[in-house]
Amino acid sequence: MKNETTLVYIEKNDSFLMLHRTKKENDMSNGKWLAIGGHLEEGETPQECAIREVFEETGLIVHSLEYRAKLWFINDDYRELMHLFITKDFDGELIECNEGDLEWIKKEDILSLNIWEGDKDFTEIMLNNPGLYFEMDLFYSNDKFIKSVRTK
Repeated sequence: MKNETTLVYIEKNDSFLMLHRTKKENDMSNGKWLAIGGHLEEGETPQECAIREVFEETGLIVHSLEYRAKLWFINDDYRELMHLFITKDFDGELIECNEGDLEWIKKEDILSLNIWEGDKDFTEIMLNNPGLYFEMDLFYSNDKFIKSVRTK
């Protein structure tokens, strides 16, 4: 599938590892805080992608993932399917990320960060409903957030 991505919230000590995107040129997420993730490669499952992206961006080795949500981002004619995971089951030492700065952020502080407007909707559900699987459509136009609709 084209435009399929993963997002992984790595949890430790009531905090999530977040990436402050500050180092990539022409980055539409420049200045934003995001969890770890990226695009699926040819023939890769969402779980394989999530594990690979976490290792590439953080140096951490993920042993298991909890699949929390399927999110559709709809921006005019563009569509992206994002698979959202959480993990507490990892080890290794953090490395420097070439996309930005990695930082452990307390869960209660995540929504006050400079994150995408639509990300606030699914992050709030994820934080307030441990273990819940859900699905959501997030609508944008010209990269401006319009609304989110929970579909499951």
